Amino acid sequence: MAEQTVRVSGAPRLGRLGALARAVRTGEKVSPETAYLAAALLIALVGRHFWLDEGTWTNVIFTVGVTAGLIAALTLLTRRLLFASAMVTGAVALIFATSAAKHRIMNMVVHAYDIFFYLSSPATVSYLWTDQRRYVIGFAVALTILLLAAVILFRADGSRISRRRAAMALAVSALVAWGGALTKGERRHMQFHYENLYVSSFYASWGETVEALMRGAILEAAPKGAGALLAQSNSCTTATKPPHIILIHAESVVQPSLFPAVKYDRSLDSYFKSDDGALHQLRVETYGGASWLTEFSILAGVSTHSFGGMRQFVQTFTQNKLKETLPQVLQTCGYRNVVFYPMMRNFVSNDRFYASIGLKEIFDMKTQGAPTAQERDRFYYDNALNEIERHVQTSGKPLFTYVQTMSAHWPYTFKFAPEEDVPGGAPGTPPEMDEYLRRLSLTKMDFDHLMAELKRRFPNEHFLVVHYGDHHPTATRTYLGFGEEVEAEDVAINPESPGFITYFAARGVNFRPQRISTFETLDVPYLGTSILEMAGLPLPPSHVERKRLMLACKGRYHTCREREQVLQFHRQLIDSGLITAR
Repeated sequence: MAEQTVRVSGAPRLGRLGALARAVRTGEKVSPETAYLAAALLIALVGRHFWLDEGTWTNVIFTVGVTAGLIAALTLLTRRLLFASAMVTGAVALIFATSAAKHRIMNMVVHAYDIFFYLSSPATVSYLWTDQRRYVIGFAVALTILLLAAVILFRADGSRISRRRAAMALAVSALVAWGGALTKGERRHMQFHYENLYVSSFYASWGETVEALMRGAILEAAPKGAGALLAQSNSCTTATKPPHIILIHAESVVQPSLFPAVKYDRSLDSYFKSDDGALHQLRVETYGGASWLTEFSILAGVSTHSFGGMRQFVQTFTQNKLKETLPQVLQTCGYRNVVFYPMMRNFVSNDRFYASIGLKEIFDMKTQGAPTAQERDRFYYDNALNEIERHVQTSGKPLFTYVQTMSAHWPYTFKFAPEEDVPGGAPGTPPEMDEYLRRLSLTKMDFDHLMAELKRRFPNEHFLVVHYGDHHPTATRTYLGFGEEVEAEDVAINPESPGFITYFAARGVNFRPQRISTFETLDVPYLGTSILEMAGLPLPPSHVERKRLMLACKGRYHTCREREQVLQFHRQLIDSGLITAR
């Protein structure tokens, strides 16, 4: 049958749109003029959405450039402008809806690697179908509609763009996207969590996804077969009952002695010292935020830098893919593991990550009855003490308690716990630092309360208490040479900067922590192994190898001069089945 073309010469725009609707319904072709008009309307609608919802003008330029490039590329292949515009518009709408749904569920928008991650194993597919079935069905229906529309519009589109023009449009779009990417700068570490930049965030994740796929793994590693396999440990024998372990994630806490210009109450210094009387420096991998990076490195024993551009998402993309993490080793040694978490359990998808590494009992903000997400440290400590008491009365197992605090968290523009008269900085101290030092005084006060209560309530129990600073507070940025107006995510410092130095401290209650190898500064991925050593627990082969690496690298990890040994260790973890890096 000869193809027919619906022509609406001289008809108003609504008439042309009506002709388009008839063409879609009957299978007839629409005139080029109608196709161009419909394509222009779709492009205008998408552009308006980007302008209103995709952030700064530089981010909008980047998003427009990529979207225009996709339309131009599809037009280059098919010569059909309406078809290309409609398909890309539909894809943008699908990305937006999927990202919004994921953000509601997991506090994280869609990343390009999600496509591979969620289809990579029966466990993730099962999770999607069991826990998010209505979203899966909705996505499948929307995708089916989009594919049906593609078939219909491909046949109905009467436009024919020369490939030369489409190629020129693609080149211009690529330049626009490149210019937008340069001017918008580095992706902010909270972009995928707090900001609703659904489409641009997805676009921005393509590069690191391609890099990971080309590498064959999300973790940097030596070629396959490098290094001996590591036996997985299924047993843990100790001569006596090991100590209960309390690990405290001291949010935004750093030793003020790091900055000689800071004048403060020197009695604070005792808080940062271990039972051996020393202050142990810890090198972390983030400044002013993204606490989950420090948390991951300690629990998993791997540097987040080794994940390249994927490092902001390690907790998401390593769910159910890690073995012999700190909590899992403790579980093998008979420990019961609990977490006292100040946020809602699904913040940055932490609950699923925790559960996958052996931290299944989560006392989150709601469970603890926290009025806010920023309570005094004593609030979390008292909740932990009460749970420890219940555990000791009902179980003979050792207990691992992971407590995260929040009192030292920004902003420092208000007086936290104003009812407490505690020292801040000396006269002349900048207001933010003065308030931060007040909060450190509260931190020490509440920690002293915890230690006194442990001694009072549990005279016959042994405890190892370790606390560490996860990253610097924003109050230190002026001491690093940045202005007060600079936000934490814009503080660019080199790996050797004091801005990455915090501390860890180990104390015993009715228990003397075992001595460990010490260095001027310990990189954060080694802290988990050090905790096992301090508790007197036998190290599984993977942790024995991690300790060997620590000694060879003199406490360094990602910046170790023996770089090939780090990559070989990663290959051993992968080949031994301790990390599934896809």
